[in-house]
Amino acid sequence: MGWARAVLALVVVVAAGALLLSGGSGADPRTPRGLAGEPPPFLGTAVVGSGGLTAAIDAYGDVVDMRVPGPAGRALIVNPAARQAAGSVPAETGIVPWVSLKRGSPRPLWTADSVAQRYRRGSNVVVTAARFGQARVRIVYGADRSRLACLTDASAGARVELRSRERAAARRLHCDDDSARAIVHAVERGDREWLRRAQPLADAAPPWAVAMYERSLLVLHALTDRRSGAVAAGARDGWAYVWPRDAAAVAIAFAAAGYDREAEGTTRFLLGLGLSQAARFHGDGSPVRGRAAQGDAIGWVAAAAKATGLIGSARHAARILAPAFPTPWRDRADYQEGEPGDYLGNAIAADGTEAVLLGAESSGQLKRQPWEPGSGLDSAAAWAVEPFRRHSLYPAAGRTMLALARQGGRFGITPGEDWQGIDPWSAPTAWTAWSLAALARDDAGSPDAATDRHEALRLIADLGRAATPAGTLPERVDVRTGIPTSTTPLAWSHAFAILALRELWPG
Repeated sequence: MGWARAVLALVVVVAAGALLLSGGSGADPRTPRGLAGEPPPFLGTAVVGSGGLTAAIDAYGDVVDMRVPGPAGRALIVNPAARQAAGSVPAETGIVPWVSLKRGSPRPLWTADSVAQRYRRGSNVVVTAARFGQARVRIVYGADRSRLACLTDASAGARVELRSRERAAARRLHCDDDSARAIVHAVERGDREWLRRAQPLADAAPPWAVAMYERSLLVLHALTDRRSGAVAAGARDGWAYVWPRDAAAVAIAFAAAGYDREAEGTTRFLLGLGLSQAARFHGDGSPVRGRAAQGDAIGWVAAAAKATGLIGSARHAARILAPAFPTPWRDRADYQEGEPGDYLGNAIAADGTEAVLLGAESSGQLKRQPWEPGSGLDSAAAWAVEPFRRHSLYPAAGRTMLALARQGGRFGITPGEDWQGIDPWSAPTAWTAWSLAALARDDAGSPDAATDRHEALRLIADLGRAATPAGTLPERVDVRTGIPTSTTPLAWSHAFAILALRELWPG
């Protein structure tokens, strides 16, 4: 393209005044309007990092979150999720590239004619490109253990200026100098070496499946602390914590993909938590106040311990962990994080199989509250197949999964029939694909293995449509457009994508 190196200056803007979170006042700032077909500014769509400093980048090349020393560490950028939900994120949040065209006023990338985002192949180096008429701008980010590097290109007549109100984040940024180029080069090389350790999918796997598999592994690489094994659910305010079930699924996915060291590190971190103390934990293992422990924690951590070989069986692991919970699953919140109750997913994780069977006698399907026929089918039925393998529940779980899959749209399924909302969620879509593919195995005893595999393949295709152009999986997407409406990428979703793909095309 004959692009010239952009002239780049890092400007630290000091903001005064407190941040309002309500979004309910006319005096509140408004989140800038995004481009048609793109998510709003300041909602991350890509994550950079390799287990040290971790940053989220939105669709417009803005750095909207930064964590040190690892993905569940201290936030260096203030971007509250409450502001994002309220639509009141100031335009100066994070680190924002502004583009000057000839003598015009500087403009952010959300005012461009178009934007596009991708990762450099086999790495967590992300590239955001924008077009302003005939002018082109490209911004590249990569992160090593403690620094964020930025490289920019622009066509003749364009000038890029990075502005930040976050002094701590700005001090970690290296732009368009030898240090930045060295960081990006080292990150690319290191990520590709790490990816080569993966157990590959079978040769029959189509290219799109291989791409989803590799991107999912790299997302987990970014969201897993290389020192402690702590896994952040996402690089976003309110999600940059460790949930036992999310992190356990990541450990199981690492083990399945051949990353034994990472799987063991995450599982050891989980085994060291006080699981009865909270639903979420900081990266140092301390509990996050405000949500009581949930009923699936023991089961998920036990399943991770079995998958990694740290404890011989899930039942043995559960017995070791059980003293933390006098009543492991009853009257507790579940993965939907609502009011406490007696829920299907918790019962399956804690091996309340007999109770679930009694609740399923009348309909032959698995409801969210097994004894409440009106509580709706629950996608957590899939957990009865994988990873918990409650064999007596396979027939009911299979019927439930097929019914929910057929109710889904082109971007996947919701968590269950009683879910308040119609937008599909990527984690239930992926875990249902995993378990349907597992039922389709010859030794699983499915009465219609061909149908199970067909539906698993269809759900994985739905998941691919829900992914961003860069290949990251949002927690959920708009049911009509597929545009991300929540945390992107989500570690839990990528873990289940890895497991589903390995089940469909075992290497």
